[in-house]
Order: sequence, then C-alpha cells, then structure tokens
Amino acid sequence: MRLAILMSNTDESEFARQHPKDGEKWQALLSPLMPDARFTVYSVKDGQFPTDESVYDGWIITGSPASVHDVDPWLDTLFALIRRIVARGTPLFGACFGHQAIAMALGGHVAQNPGGWVFGTTETRVTEPAPWMEAGPLRQYAAHIEQVVDLPEGAKVTIGNADCPVGGFVIGDHVFTTQYHPEMTHHFIAALVDELADQKPEEVIDAARASLGQTAENEKFGRWIVAFLRGSVR
Repeated sequence: MRLAILMSNTDESEFARQHPKDGEKWQALLSPLMPDARFTVYSVKDGQFPTDESVYDGWIITGSPASVHDVDPWLDTLFALIRRIVARGTPLFGACFGHQAIAMALGGHVAQNPGGWVFGTTETRVTEPAPWMEAGPLRQYAAHIEQVVDLPEGAKVTIGNADCPVGGFVIGDHVFTTQYHPEMTHHFIAALVDELADQKPEEVIDAARASLGQTAENEKFGRWIVAFLRGSVR
C-alpha cells in the first residue's frame, strides 16, 4: 500500500529542528499498525507535490501553524490537489490544518474558535461513528485557534464537543478528518506547551499544563485511520 504524506507544517524554528518532522510523526504512529505500507513525504509548504498522483492508495494531510486563510501559492495548489483526490475517490485523511484544508477546498468554512485556544489534552466525543470508529468519549491532543464552522457538501460530523462542534467529519467512505493530533506524542505536546509559554495567554498555558495529567488515545485513533485507509482502497 502506497501512502503520500502531504507535510504542511511551516515551523522551521530551533524547537522544530529538535523534534521529528510531521512526516516522521505520522509514520511512527501508523507503521507499526500497517507494516506493509510505503510512505512518501512531500513538503507541500515548500512547493513539493507529487508528479504522478495515480500511484497512491491513500493520502494524509498534516497539521500546521499556518492558516487555511493565508495567501501563499502552495495553498491554492494543495486545495486543487484535494479536489482531484476527492473526485477520484481515493482515501484522504486530514488532521488539524489538514482537516480544515479539506473543508475549505470542498466549499466549507473555517473561522476562529469563539473560546480562543484549545491546547493540551482535550476530551471530545465520537457522536456519529463511521464504520471504522467506535462511539463514546475520546481523549486527543489539541493545538488550534481555528476550526471548521461550516461543513462541505455531503460531509457528516463524527466527532465534537462544546469547544469544537466539528471535531471531525467524513464524506462517504473516502474522506476522514480530525481537528486533533493523534500523531503527537505526550512528550512532544508537553514540550510544545513549554515552548509556547511566552507566546500564548497565561490562562491557556496553565490549562494546557493541567490537562497533561491525561494522555491521548493515539493508538485507538491510529487503528481507525488504518481501518479507513484499508477499507477504502479502490
């Protein structure tokens, strides 16, 4: 199975250089669950896109501190690629920025969170599970100040809570998204909270640190992603 990871993370800081890149994070989560998969990483924020899209059985769009409302040319290229992938019916998964980019590319809308930053470990709920998911509470790592507020046509919300009603959605059996970060380890999210302590409001950092007494259910979400990708392969 050939999977393309579209890496949209624009952080090139010293902090970022001390930690695995997002392409590595996603492979670390998924490779143990699908050892037959071959991953190719494209740094789309640097304008790197595949020349032959037809060779991939599935696609993953990563998170990013960039906004889907930015005007950088690579975003238009990414949105056009999203529309082609969806038109072909190839499995497409997006997390955080990727979730928002898919929504925007397909006619949805993204806006600032009414309550401000959602940061650290958060508890959301799978309310309308897709066939590869399980209903019930779900702990995930979060780092976002924007969220999807209007769904694209044909989308169904699967995950949500009061802070983020559209915490994830599906379109048929070929699009699956989450506003959260199953690829982030507990070590990384804790380090990220410390790194941003001087850049975010004190109350945001205090709440994030307090939340880290709980860990996210990343392996569970990873199993869902694998089941989605395998079940949707054409």
